Amino acid sequence: MKNIIFGTDWWTDCDDLAALRILTRAHKNGEIRLLGIGINAAMEYSAPSVEGFLNLDGLGGIPIGIDLKATDFEGTHLKYQKNLAPFSVKYKKNEDAEDAVRLYRRLLSESGEPVHIIEVGFLQVFSALLLSGADEFSPLNGIELVKEKVEKVWVMAGKWDEEGGAEHNFCNNDRSRKAAHSFCKECPVPVTFLGFETGVNVISGSSLSENDHLYKAFRDHGSEKGRCSWDPLTALLAVIGDEERAGYKTVTGRASVDPETGRNYFKEDKNGLHKYVIPLFGASYYEEKINERIN
Repeated sequence: MKNIIFGTDWWTDCDDLAALRILTRAHKNGEIRLLGIGINAAMEYSAPSVEGFLNLDGLGGIPIGIDLKATDFEGTHLKYQKNLAPFSVKYKKNEDAEDAVRLYRRLLSESGEPVHIIEVGFLQVFSALLLSGADEFSPLNGIELVKEKVEKVWVMAGKWDEEGGAEHNFCNNDRSRKAAHSFCKECPVPVTFLGFETGVNVISGSSLSENDHLYKAFRDHGSEKGRCSWDPLTALLAVIGDEERAGYKTVTGRASVDPETGRNYFKEDKNGLHKYVIPLFGASYYEEKINERIN
């Protein structure tokens, strides 16, 4: 069974919720073990709404961490977060959640088996993890801890169909740009990227039941007819754990991000630690696979 930590911006979009639905279902089906969730973009109801969603999905008790300083990303408050927050039990406010880097270090240190990390938001938490020092959980620094405990990282970020592509999760602000640069430079384990171009034309969530809290969140976002599938595609790819079996070919090499502009670059190298995916099938194939998991 694959152990997973899920990092999410849980911010102005609703595809993060579809990704979490895939993970809660996979956890309940025995495909994965969801160890914890790190929130890397903080709005007023971020931690309470994540826990509310988990509770409504029948998966309470998953530990949540948050970067309380991550309030500097563009976007407006969303109705779905306020509507999910009353279903929380432990996390009534963001300050009730553990610091996200501390959560990552604790969960990695406690795990006796390899861990996969999914990141579908900004990378400043993971970057800070890599730069972290020894603590009460482990004598290892962040790079050593990741190298010892993490098998692979799955990231929704970048635009890989053009050299110098510009994508939201890398480019949003100064912190996201520098964090993405640091992550690509320092991460010591294999990383697979799913880029903007892969998810933008895959529209999932159009057949959700109107009684489903996931549908209500999509509706609150204005996406009751479906939403682009960047985050659920990444979550599903990680659950399957094999790019080809998930319906992709890959390009192998070394990714880099300009710390000033956030633009991404890729140098092909058969020995590189990085990959990005290219779909083998049309959008309807992936839409069907996601909808099977979230309905």
